[in-house]
Amino acid sequence: MPSVRLTPTTMLYSGRSQDGSHILKSARYLHKELPVRIAHRIKGFRSLPFIIGCNPTILHVHELYIRAFQKLSDFPAITDHEVESQYCKLLRQLLDDHKDVVTQLAEGLRESRKHIQDEKVIRYFLDKTLTSRLGIRMLATHHLSLHEDRPDFVGIICTRLSPKKIIEKWVDFARRLCEHKYGNAPRVRINGHVAARFPFIPMPLDYILPELLKNSMRYVAFCYWWSVLNIFTSYKCFVFTVRATMESHIETPYNVPDISITIANNDIDLIIRISDRGGGIPHDHLERVMDYHFTTAETSTQDPRINPIFGNMVDMVNSGQSGPMHGFGFGLPTSRAYAEYLGGSLCIQSLQGIGADVYLRLKHIDGKEESFRI
Repeated sequence: MPSVRLTPTTMLYSGRSQDGSHILKSARYLHKELPVRIAHRIKGFRSLPFIIGCNPTILHVHELYIRAFQKLSDFPAITDHEVESQYCKLLRQLLDDHKDVVTQLAEGLRESRKHIQDEKVIRYFLDKTLTSRLGIRMLATHHLSLHEDRPDFVGIICTRLSPKKIIEKWVDFARRLCEHKYGNAPRVRINGHVAARFPFIPMPLDYILPELLKNSMRYVAFCYWWSVLNIFTSYKCFVFTVRATMESHIETPYNVPDISITIANNDIDLIIRISDRGGGIPHDHLERVMDYHFTTAETSTQDPRINPIFGNMVDMVNSGQSGPMHGFGFGLPTSRAYAEYLGGSLCIQSLQGIGADVYLRLKHIDGKEESFRI
């Protein structure tokens, strides 16, 4: 049975009614739609190579989906607001149960990496699973948010989203991480269409932007400290010495190159360019930088774009302390999959020896061209 994907415009204009009927209509749509989408993902898990599907961590995620399907399928028809209220409780429970799925999939596939013979099969599985998860979470969160009365919001859709403000929020987040790790962080300049406002869904940007900003900041920091401490040839010695140097010079200002972010807004899409001076990406890594690195994590330790040197932030993410963060080399490919799911793209242009430009392109939900579907 195929799923029925909605456009954000449909969600926006059907998200309000004086008598509250839009709440019941939304709940009935989810009641019918979510079991279908989850059933497709269960089928995806069952199509994995047998030995990978038997990995305990992968199997745990598979069972999470089976339990979610059973709970949603067994839920009675939504006839009134009292039943809908119980349905909301179920949605909140399932959202919480599945909050660590990305981390668990990454860990399970890393544990199984020696058994992966065809990476294209796994990439297809991950793209489908992660984008389906994003769509389900957006729909469920949208329904729950319809109960809230927030200025400039209809559910999860912000009617006057400022890309500059959301970028500034995640710049602050990424700089704090970088300062915690390195004692300082590059400054960020935002230019272009900084006054732009338009209807959009912040949620996917809240996944993608911190990942892109963290990558740029850590690479600039890595490049700077490598140039300062170039007498050390061992990566392990470098990391140890960087920490010691930071602790002794944490109050010392240094001229880390700025990161430049350009916002370009038009009547079809939004483009965000992040330009850093972090030395660029090595030629032999450029083709693989958007791949899921569950098979090469231990052989890519020299490049922080491939194997992040912020360390393992996954525990912080799971405890809700640092916002969205994909570990195990999943950040960029997951961001790419999300951008493509939303009718856009994510690409990197590297000027090796100088830096890199990352281009995030996302379609408007009310632009001249047909919008994406969730």
